[in-house]
Amino acid sequence: MMSIQCHCGSGTLFQNCCQPYIQQIKKAPTALALMRSRYSAYATHEVFYLLETTHNSKRKYYSKVDIYNWATANQWTKLEIVNFNEDTVEFKAHFTNEKFQEQIHHELSTFTLENGSWYYVDGQFLD
Repeated sequence: MMSIQCHCGSGTLFQNCCQPYIQQIKKAPTALALMRSRYSAYATHEVFYLLETTHNSKRKYYSKVDIYNWATANQWTKLEIVNFNEDTVEFKAHFTNEKFQEQIHHELSTFTLENGSWYYVDGQFLD
């Protein structure tokens, strides 16, 4: 198995950081850890994990095909955490689109803890 740095920018190896969450070996202990693992899931095209960690009340608004297309159309280059508290994370996801243009997705995401698991609820796009 190849040892690579985690996509989330933690400076830790992927296998010791987000991979155990994505493979559902461990649960993300905080909203921030879930946010980081979801970014890594986009980078590794793990659509199932992205849907599973979206709150049940919001899942119907997301399509596996759309998530897969968004994840694979872009080259995910860096995750920047701007600010966070217990249940929100403001971040900038840096990526290169299919036209090789540098892009930044800036969002304030809301999370909720339910039955011992964190879930993504929704996000507000920021400039």
